[in-house]
Amino acid sequence: MECLLSASTEPSIAAADPRIAQRARVAVGVLFFTNGALIANLLPRYPEIKTELGLTNAAFGAAVAAYPLGALLVGLSAGLLIRLFRSSRIAIAATIVTAAGLLLVGIASSWLILALALFLAGAMDSITDVAQNSHGLRVQRLFKRSIINSFHAIWSIGAVAGGVMGAAAAALDIPLLTHLSISAVIFSAAALVSYRWLLAGPEPTAEASLVTEAPISAAVAARPDAPKSATLVVRYAILLALVVIAAGGAIVEDAGSSWSAVYLSNDLGASAFVAGLGFISLQGMQFIGRTLGDRMVDRFGQRAIARLGGLLVLGGMGAALAFPGIVGTIVGFGIAGFGVATLIPAAMQAADELPGFKPGSGLTIVGWLLRVGFLLSPPIVGAIADASSLRFGLLLVPVAGLLVVIFARVLTTRTLSSKA
Repeated sequence: MECLLSASTEPSIAAADPRIAQRARVAVGVLFFTNGALIANLLPRYPEIKTELGLTNAAFGAAVAAYPLGALLVGLSAGLLIRLFRSSRIAIAATIVTAAGLLLVGIASSWLILALALFLAGAMDSITDVAQNSHGLRVQRLFKRSIINSFHAIWSIGAVAGGVMGAAAAALDIPLLTHLSISAVIFSAAALVSYRWLLAGPEPTAEASLVTEAPISAAVAARPDAPKSATLVVRYAILLALVVIAAGGAIVEDAGSSWSAVYLSNDLGASAFVAGLGFISLQGMQFIGRTLGDRMVDRFGQRAIARLGGLLVLGGMGAALAFPGIVGTIVGFGIAGFGVATLIPAAMQAADELPGFKPGSGLTIVGWLLRVGFLLSPPIVGAIADASSLRFGLLLVPVAGLLVVIFARVLTTRTLSSKA
């Protein structure tokens, strides 16, 4: 049971009993794990769903785009919901409704029902995403050091675990509804159990003032492309470049989640289990990249690591598509996953520190617009696939890598970390 505890007393009580912070960290980790595992469970079943509903590549891509569309339209409500009902409660409630939305996919008998189910799941997933990150930042303040990247690494672990679970269910011919019911029960229960260890009380009221009074970081001062006196046009041009970088990461992630199983299964003849390995490879290597990302960025800077990532996407997936094969494609998705590991966090951090915007505005804009990448990618790939082949549709991935290489110049050349 959640005790009655003022949010402003969190640091002092956590100092008196370090177990509070440690338990809260574990609980937030559980939320990130379940969030990654839920949608990943469904992805290896996409070829089966597409075939059973008799969908073209374009129609399937449009249905999959309903997921980010729901996130785009509903995501902005997360802040209000958190202020009204607390991040802990919203994260868990939205997780359960996400599971319910994915469960509806198991009974979808038409394109419309499939799209509506994915729309609901995507809308709730976006709320979960904001709420769990909000609570994770509360926990981070107790530790007085950065731990937020570890939560995103746990999300990747959850995504890999969910992908393996879904691939195994597909290989064993477990009915889709049965499989998704098991997934919904397991991960909804895990989220509910985590509640007792999450931080008590409402969100700290001092957060806004702390953000408002925070000085511009040394990393921003090191970026010659973003002077404090930059004109309005320059500031928005930099922000647009950051959106391109974040959207590049989103496009690669979406290619792995939406199309890797379909491409490996339908175009390359892989078995149901092997077809799921493309997504697992991408998420597994992304996890490794996120684990190493902070150290790489501290040593070489955001710009160099982003350019390296873009080159890995361009070369890895470019080679896989130029010389199609099951093993090469799985490896290509893995290389691309490693390449995009730090892109979205880098773009968000740079946007949040960009001078000339109100606190949080740059971050909100980039976070909002990067979902456009998730929204537009599936139907674009699907339309190209119907006009030619899915192999040509997936050329969008190396193109995204090339764009990252070009626009990475707006990122810092080095990171100067301040100690808490």
